[in-house]
Amino acid sequence: MAIIPTVRCRNMRAALAFYTGVLDFERVDGDDTLDDPSFSALARGGDYIFLSSHRGDGAFGQAIAVLTDDVDALFRKFRERGLATPGNPDAPHMVHEGPIDQSWGTREFYVDDPDGNTLRFTQGFHLPPVSGGNAEPVAAPDPAGR
Repeated sequence: MAIIPTVRCRNMRAALAFYTGVLDFERVDGDDTLDDPSFSALARGGDYIFLSSHRGDGAFGQAIAVLTDDVDALFRKFRERGLATPGNPDAPHMVHEGPIDQSWGTREFYVDDPDGNTLRFTQGFHLPPVSGGNAEPVAAPDPAGR
């Protein structure tokens, strides 16, 4: 089984420009036209998200955790690709300005997409081992098989 978040967007073209142009996702499947309402499947590093501008697919303002090994390198890459942040990204005071160490032991930065959804890039959060029969490896889903 795979769990893939559906991220609601108002304008598919604008959302795709942000997710592929700035956050380095690749559009791997979706509707033939990008006219709204529309659906797209995106991939990055073996993980998937769905973008949808269809009414009823998700809600605006959701938060999605993205676990990574090096938030500082990822933040630099996104800045080079055009990510704009408030404040001073070289001396951040808040997670939307750049990577900061959290009191609970992670290092994080947050990015809001054009529709107000937040991606929380997190380093140092370790998932507990899966117990029982849920420990089977999961193959990546086939986005064309929706």
